[in-house]
Parts: sequence; C-alpha cells; structure tokens
Amino acid sequence: MRYDDAAARTIRLDLPLLLPEVQDLRDACVERLVALIEQRAGVQSVHVVALGAEECDVADKNGDMRSAEPTQSQLCLHYNPDQLSLEHITALARSAGAEVTERYGHLILPFRAISSQDGGTRLETELRSLEGVTAAVVNLAGQVARVEFDRKRVDKATIEARMKTVSAPADAAALEESGWYTRNRELAWSLASGVLLTGAWLLEKFTVAPRALSIGIFVAAYVFGARDNVGHFIGDLRRGKCHFNIDLLMVVAALGAAILGEWVEGALLLFLFSLGHALEHYALGRARNAIAALTELAPQTAIVQRDGRETAIPIAEVRSGDRVVVKPAERIPVDGIVREGRSAVNQAPITGESVPVDKAPDETVFAGSVNGDGALVVEVTAAIGDRTLDRVIKLVAEAQTQKAPTQLFTDRFERIFVPIVLVADLLLIVLPPLLGFWTWSESFYRGMALLVAASPCALALGTPAAVLSGIAQAARRGVLIKGGAYLEVLGSIDTLALDKTGTITRGEPEVTDLRPFDGVDENRLLAMTAAVEKRSQHPLARAIIKAAEQRGLEVPAAGDLESVTGRGIRSTVDGARVEVGRLLMFEESGAQVPASVRATVAALETAGRTTVVVRHRLGSGAATSAEDGTGWLGVIGVADEPRLGVREALDRLRAVGVKRIVMLTGDNAGVAKAVGDAVGVTNVRAGLLPEDKVKAIQELAQLGRVAMVGDGVNDAPALAHATVGIAMGGAGTAAALETADVALMGDDLGRLPFAIGLSRTARGIIKQNLFVSLGVILLLVVATTTGLVGIGGAVVVHEGSTLVVIANALRLLRYGPSEDASA
Repeated sequence: MRYDDAAARTIRLDLPLLLPEVQDLRDACVERLVALIEQRAGVQSVHVVALGAEECDVADKNGDMRSAEPTQSQLCLHYNPDQLSLEHITALARSAGAEVTERYGHLILPFRAISSQDGGTRLETELRSLEGVTAAVVNLAGQVARVEFDRKRVDKATIEARMKTVSAPADAAALEESGWYTRNRELAWSLASGVLLTGAWLLEKFTVAPRALSIGIFVAAYVFGARDNVGHFIGDLRRGKCHFNIDLLMVVAALGAAILGEWVEGALLLFLFSLGHALEHYALGRARNAIAALTELAPQTAIVQRDGRETAIPIAEVRSGDRVVVKPAERIPVDGIVREGRSAVNQAPITGESVPVDKAPDETVFAGSVNGDGALVVEVTAAIGDRTLDRVIKLVAEAQTQKAPTQLFTDRFERIFVPIVLVADLLLIVLPPLLGFWTWSESFYRGMALLVAASPCALALGTPAAVLSGIAQAARRGVLIKGGAYLEVLGSIDTLALDKTGTITRGEPEVTDLRPFDGVDENRLLAMTAAVEKRSQHPLARAIIKAAEQRGLEVPAAGDLESVTGRGIRSTVDGARVEVGRLLMFEESGAQVPASVRATVAALETAGRTTVVVRHRLGSGAATSAEDGTGWLGVIGVADEPRLGVREALDRLRAVGVKRIVMLTGDNAGVAKAVGDAVGVTNVRAGLLPEDKVKAIQELAQLGRVAMVGDGVNDAPALAHATVGIAMGGAGTAAALETADVALMGDDLGRLPFAIGLSRTARGIIKQNLFVSLGVILLLVVATTTGLVGIGGAVVVHEGSTLVVIANALRLLRYGPSEDASA
C-alpha cells in the first residue's frame, strides 16, 4: 500500500491483493472493481497505475494500460478526506475486492485433442457463448483454457460440460489406460489417408486401371484426411453455428482441386495438413508432459501414525498435525517438519538443488522430494492443496495462460492479416479472369493455393510453444516463472539489485560482540534485549534470542511491542522502557547520544558488524544523556556470513550479460562494504529504509531494465517496482511465491544465471520463430500467386514451417545450467 501524504486524498493499493485470482490487467474483474468503488460516496476517481509511476495522474485513460501483460500494478484511489478516512477507504477497497472475487470465478481447465489454431478458436467461441462466461482464453500450446465466469449464472460443471462438446477432457490416467488407437486416432486417420493417396497415385501412374477406380481411392483418402475438419464443421452446424476458419478453408481448397481434376494435390493437401496437426499435437505434448510430471512428484498415499499403528491412507485424507512415516528411498508426500530420524533428502524436484540435503529433527521437508537411506517421521504442516508443490502446480498452470509480449503482437497481427488475406484471395480468384490474364480454373487454383500459403499456423504456435517449454524447463530446475511476459523480459535485464540479508548472506546472523556500558554486565544486556526481541520476527532478533538461550539466561517478559519501521522496536520490561534498534532511531527521536555509544557503534561497524543499540528508560521520563552511559545498556554486534558460491554466481551473471550488480541493504556502510568485498560487489548502497530501496530501484530503472532479488516479504515494495521481482526461497514461504514474478525455489542464488540464460535463449528462439513464420508466409504468398508453387508445394512448406518452429521451441527443454555462459 502506498499513501500520498502531500495530496492527502490519494491511496494506492496492490491490485493482486484486492483481486487475488486475477492474473491479467485485461480481466473484466478489474473494471468491475473500479466501477464498484467509484459508486461510493466520497470517492472522486479510481484507476489502475503502473507500480513505478510517480503520480496517479499518469493513469491510463485510453485503454493502453489494459494491453500490458504484467499484472504487478496498483489501484489508485482519489477520495475526499472530509467524507472518508484513510482506514475507511482502505476497508472499502478491500470489501469491494472481496465482493468481486466472491461473485466472479476464474478457472484453469486442461483439455486435449486440439492441435490446430482453429480448434482453439472454436473452443474459445464455445466457452464465450455460454451464458455467464465473461471471458475465455485458450492456450493451444499448453492445452489449457482460462475461463472467467459469473457464479450466479453458471457453475464449473456446466463450463466443463460445454468444453466436452468441442474437446476431450484432460484425463491423463484414462488416456494412458486406453489403447494405441484412442491415444493416436488423429495420427492413424492421417496415415490411412497417406496410404490411400499413395495407392491411388501408383494405380493411376503405373497401371491401366479405370480412372473411376483411382478416383474412388482418392475420395477415400479425402475422407480420412478431412475427417476431423469435416466432423468439427458438422458438429458446429448441429449446434446452429458455423465457424469460417482455416481448417474449413483447407477442405474447400481440396474440393476445389478435385473440381479442377487435381485429385493428387487435393488428397496430398489433406494428408499433409492432418499429418502436420498430429505431429504438432505430439511435439507440443512433450512440453506439456514436462509440466504434467510435476503433478506426479508426490505419492497418492501416505503412511500415517494413528492410534499406535501405521496405516496407509489416501493423501487427500492426511491432515495438518498428522505424523507421516517416510521409508528410505520413498518420495515424501507432504510438507512438514522432521520429528524423528535423520536422512539425506533429494530436494531437486522442488528446489533444483543438485546435492541431497541432510535433514534432522525440527528441519523442514517438502512434498515431492526423495528420502535417502534413513527413515523419517514427519509432522504435517501442509496437507494436499496447501503444499508447496500444489502452489507451484497452480502457478505454473496460470503461467501457461499468460501471453508473452511477442504473442500479443502476433495475435494483433493475425486479427488484421487474416481478413486482408481473405479479401485478397477473393480478388485473386475474380479479377484476373475478368481482366483476361488467367482462366477461371487457373485463377481459382491459385486462390486455393494462397489460402494454404497464408495460413498463420506457425505464427500462432511458435511463441506459445517456446513459452511453454521455457516455463516447463525452469520449473524442472527449481525456478518458477509466472508467465510468458516475465520469461521474455528476464532475458533483457541489464541491472541486478540484490538485497543483502537472506539473499547474498545466509540470513542467519549470529551475535559476535557484546559491549555493555558501565554498571551493566553482558548477561543483563543480552537478557533485556532478548526480552524485547522475543516478539519480533526480524533475523537479528532471532540471533539475539538464540544467543540468550545458548547462555541459559532467564529472559523476563516484555509488554506491548511498538515497532519503528526500519529502525527498531520499543517495549516495557520490569516497568522500564527498553528501546532496541539502530543508532538512527535514537538520533531521529532527539536523544543526546553519548560519544561512547557512537564510538562503540563506529568501531563495530568498521569491523563489519551490524549493530544494535540498547537504551533503558525508567518510567515515562526522558533518559539521561550523561557521558558515563547512564540509561544506555550497551551495543550488540551481529554478523551474517555470505552464502557459499555467491561470488561464483555473480561472475556467471556477468557472463550472461548483466552489466550492473548493486547491493541494497538497510545495514550500515561498514557491514555492507565487508559483505560486498567478500562476494565481489563494488556498487553498494547501505543504510536504506524500505522506501529508500524503492527509490534506488526507480533510479536504476532509468539506466535500463532492473531485476530485484529479495526474500519476497520485507523487500516486497522494491520487488514490485522492479521490472522483474525475484524471490529467494520460494519453497519455504508462500509469500515469496505470491509476491514475485520469478521465484528461486531453493535458497540458491546460483539458479539465477540459469534462469536469465534460459530467458535469453527463449527470447532468441521466439525471434527466430517469428522470422521463420513471417518469412515463410511472405515467400509462399509470392510463390502461389505467381504460380511458382501449387497447392501441394504450399502445404508441404506450410506444415513443415509449423513443425520447424515447434521443434525449435522444444530445444528449451534441453537447456541446462552448463549453457549459461553461452546464452
């Protein structure tokens, strides 16, 4: 949330928090939310703004913002403070968001048996025609549909029933159990068409059999080759609809060839067109299977300890708090905490870590990881539906429906290009004969060839196939990319901003120095500080509490906690006010800080320590400021070691094209410099509050595209303002998965060079596919209209180009970390 104090009438709220199910700014729920809030008295205006925008008045007023794909945006509300308070307007917005979310549902529905662009268009049309469905987007490459619907007018079962009228539901288990023909019907019919075509051609070429016999076999080849296309057309007619699409045009072109006596070319067209569809379906299935494999990582049953016995039950019946027994070499079925046993666990399927991680009591394990040689008893913390693996599967499914910028371009291009081609084709058939250039038969033949040449199948599939493959390969390597937009833009990053604590360092600081002042011993300093810090979640607090526990100190109880954002905390201990925080907190409060305190802080920070100053005030009076330190308990020094391999990871990032690497930290300059020197980062910005990090990101954004890497919680504002927000440790925190555009599932910065290298490779493949698709269309349009290539040649090149771009996209499934440097 951002609040504009100067205007006193403006508030910004994170749109994803108000509409958690919405992943696209073009979603109609955004408009519904705006309209609902605008109706309230005291609200002057509401609009969507980009997170990096300085002022709300830069909001889009011409609809351009709705074409932007990234969903990290805010809702900007202008209101009258005399009628609505800040708390009221915030509550109103959240209530409106809840109302919209409650009424309008969003589904990600898988399907199968659709491989053509026209089949996807047909499915979209069918879904949109259903009363209550407000939006439907089909990802043909991913074989998933995203549907928005009004829960008061239609339910999920009705939507799924309508999908079955156009496509088969995605039931992998049933498909696997079925026979070869059921799984490969499309290929079988195509091959039958090819066999009949070959037989008829041989009969006509090398025998004196009657012409009628060969024509009869050609007709049979037509039937098998056009079976799916004609079947869809007849089904549409039965439902009272007629979709004029490329599939139908191919049949029309083949019939035109037959009318002209070109039976071989017509049958060849239908054979190659149907074979191309079957091969496209198979090829794209490879990428989809890579994602579908995620759902098979976790076992379907678990052995649970209940009533003194070990019982195997379905995973759906396991509840939080249950104790699950995991035997050696078995996959772990739940997220949980180890309570008994020790073992090395392979977490590569979730975090991408190549080396097994030793697990002991009180350590966390994830569903889908593989147990080693030891038996474990795991207390369930997240049952099915709430596990890290479940969240990843859901987010990957949503990512498949998010279109990359290049795909948005191709969509717009197709909407303009296809009508132009149809008009041009009609003119090509009619004008030349009227002007005396060609005969009607020749003109009609070239018109049919043009329909084949200008079909944009390769253009439609090239980008989504690359996005699907890239997201799948990233997920397999422990990197979650939330959509095609982020996959593309990640490869263009030239500046990388890194948080220090928990990103560059281990995030597990330890107390290294206790510097009490006169009259105070180390144990009292540590115990009083631990008492206040006990109610804080900051990493430094955990380090101080841990140090007190290791010394066996009795920590007194503290009263209500008062937090000073980015500076420290205050509380009451044994009737006295205790303040714990950075030196800045005391300076800003107007306290007269003794020279001895400043000198101690300076000495520790020069040695690379993070410092915590502790002051003790009796009653409600002001603390003394005497130089002898009365009222000042002391200073605690804390150090956090850099992660292993960070320097090497940063070197690899520079190798894949990241020009600037900057460390942003709220820590002092001495600590920041020490850590920066240790990992090879010379551009260090220290002493930053959360709002300072946002300003730093905005400044860096003026130099190019910026990625921000943080823990996904404390760094949320900076992550949101970056071109791409990258969260560390997505497997350990739901907040990291929800906040960032990219999540490194393990606490391993070494995965980032792989992700950026993959993105750069994906960008290159997308550009290659775009060039091939448009180039082939242009070449075939010229060749068919001039008569250099007929229908048969056009369909060979057309289907060949489609298979080429898909095969090129599938190369991403083989991309590995070893290719980073050459990406």
